[in-house]
Amino acid sequence: MPIRVLLFAIAAAFLIAVLLGPLFIPFLRRLKFGQSIREEGPKSHQKKAGTPTMGGIIIILALSFTVLKFANSSMELFLLMFLTLGYGLLGFLDDFIKISLKRNLGLTAKQKLFGQLAIALILYYVLVQYDFDTSLYIPGLATGIELHWLYLPFLIFITVGSSNAVNLTDGLDGLLAGCSAIAFSAYAIIAWMSSQMNVAIFCAAVVGAVLGFLVFNAHPAKVFMGDTGSLALGGALAAVSILTKTEILLALIGGVFVLEALSVMIQVASFKLRGKRIFRMSPLHHHFELGGWSEWRVVVTFWLLGLIFAGLAVYIEVLN
Repeated sequence: MPIRVLLFAIAAAFLIAVLLGPLFIPFLRRLKFGQSIREEGPKSHQKKAGTPTMGGIIIILALSFTVLKFANSSMELFLLMFLTLGYGLLGFLDDFIKISLKRNLGLTAKQKLFGQLAIALILYYVLVQYDFDTSLYIPGLATGIELHWLYLPFLIFITVGSSNAVNLTDGLDGLLAGCSAIAFSAYAIIAWMSSQMNVAIFCAAVVGAVLGFLVFNAHPAKVFMGDTGSLALGGALAAVSILTKTEILLALIGGVFVLEALSVMIQVASFKLRGKRIFRMSPLHHHFELGGWSEWRVVVTFWLLGLIFAGLAVYIEVLN
């Protein structure tokens, strides 16, 4: 597949997102779908209260239209869209409950985990029906470790962990959109180099969609993607890593997401065990923000860090 097809997919998704933005943002504002800001968060974020959320719908629509145009129908494409739309629907329910009840918490942790597990189990069932390779491949090695039935808990860990880690990263204007564009760009290259054309087109469409969304989400944000977008992107990232058999490499490609999730786990563990906090606030981006960094400085720094992680991952997988 010529590289220009991927470039067309990026451009098409970007254009669709840019065109949808001016239509959806006023619509969300009229419906009063405004973001609630948690009281324990940075005080500077209180001024963001009321900014339209659920903008992830823009990303999902731009991605879906582009994939339908450029990709061929296949089981790979079905699984990619299933995880993306499945987690996106879960995020939509979470956002809708927050907005309708005017609170910062939507679905309970148990409800969200149940939905995530249900989607992961359906994914595993479909993979088994199509004799999917359940081996675990170590980057740089040609052979894999056959996990057999142990691939199920591993798959659950990948899908649930990825969606939650990506969700935690969505805390500053443009942070998640930029980091997602970088991560999916790396996966577009990896999929293209391994001749997985539908996966490559899907990744390219995600890149274009989140960059188009970034036009409206860059500081100061006119719209937030909400859990609708962040959970969808997390599910999509997990699906791509599974289909390209780079589940372990996902930890490097999504290095920023991993650091954000680890900061929360470390903070909680430290406070419960020692009664002390390691970070000023978690997730990690708030630690730097409370340390005096401007929001834009934190975002750009994390983008650069994500670019380093993604570049190293592509080198390991493709060029090494």
